[in-house]
Amino acid sequence: MRARRETVEHPFGTLKMRMGATHFLMKRLPKVATEMALHVLAYNLTRFMNIIGVQQLLAAMRACLGSRQGPGAFA
Repeated sequence: MRARRETVEHPFGTLKMRMGATHFLMKRLPKVATEMALHVLAYNLTRFMNIIGVQQLLAAMRACLGSRQGPGAFA
């Protein structure tokens, strides 16, 4: 049980640090939930980039997009 508690607390500590460890900027639960979801998304993308690297992430995104061209395509 102790290992599980330590494993889970690290991401929340990191999120609080990035948020400024004060309060949410939005009011009302739906907006706070959206704000928290954006913080979690940013945390997960940062972890993903640190684990596999930016170049591999961009290559995977290009592969998912296939032959799509235009303003949304990656350079």
